[in-house]
Amino acid sequence: MWVITVHSRNNIKIFEFDTEKEAKEAFKRIQGCKILTEVIYFNDYDLVKI
Repeated sequence: MWVITVHSRNNIKIFEFDTEKEAKEAFKRIQGCKILTEVIYFNDYDLVKI
């Protein structure tokens, strides 16, 4: 899962995405102070890179 967190003076908004591609496309369009994060759950072994 990919998450974009957007900070503004009075708000914090969080957007969730299933794929890196759609998250990066949205990241380009979103304005403001933003952070792109990949969330990996430890019980989701298919996503863990060894």
